[in-house]
Amino acid sequence: MRLLVVEDDKELNRQLKESLGDAGYVVDTAFDGEEGHFLGETEPYDAVILDIGLPQMDGVSVLEAWRRDGHKMPVLILTARDRWSDKVAGFDAGADDYVAKPFHMEEVLARVRALLRRSAGHATSELECGPLVIDTRAARVTENGIHIKLTSLEYRLVAYLMHHQGRVVSRTELVEHLYDQDFDRDSNTVEVFVGRIRKKLKTGMIQTVRGLGYCLAKPEDG
Repeated sequence: MRLLVVEDDKELNRQLKESLGDAGYVVDTAFDGEEGHFLGETEPYDAVILDIGLPQMDGVSVLEAWRRDGHKMPVLILTARDRWSDKVAGFDAGADDYVAKPFHMEEVLARVRALLRRSAGHATSELECGPLVIDTRAARVTENGIHIKLTSLEYRLVAYLMHHQGRVVSRTELVEHLYDQDFDRDSNTVEVFVGRIRKKLKTGMIQTVRGLGYCLAKPEDG
């Protein structure tokens, strides 16, 4: 899953990028509102963490512009603890949730997990598809109760398909959501990772839809 962090405090931006990266996400960053607005307009993010008090273009204006242009990705806003008016303005602009500064990083991670699963129509942190289960809190995948060891990129690929189970996902979409903006993207690498994952899973749940992409579905559904 690919996230965007828009925060002008360089140290906090770094901490968010590092913590989210350790949790298994791909993270792009911006340090002012104009840069953040541009990235949100041009790149497909699964969720955004957006500070309200940004230089160049404030966070509320950024969010309003995204929503006017039809961008529906979940947005978690960062606000000062004593500025209730920021929270109201953020929600009115289209925010999905907020965290007040200073915050514990675990709270941000939990709220991001909640936003991602709700946007995909899931109610709990454990996503299930037949015998395959992903615990998004622990970034852990099991099949029939047996832990499956995956690399970080393999996990991200399985997690993305799991969040969108039953839907055909193109190779291009996978590349856009598995790699950050600076990565030299090549859709052929997706085929390599799918092949590796298939060797690790006992059930043939990742189906190839010729000419379209991949679909994660229960064995009986295929």
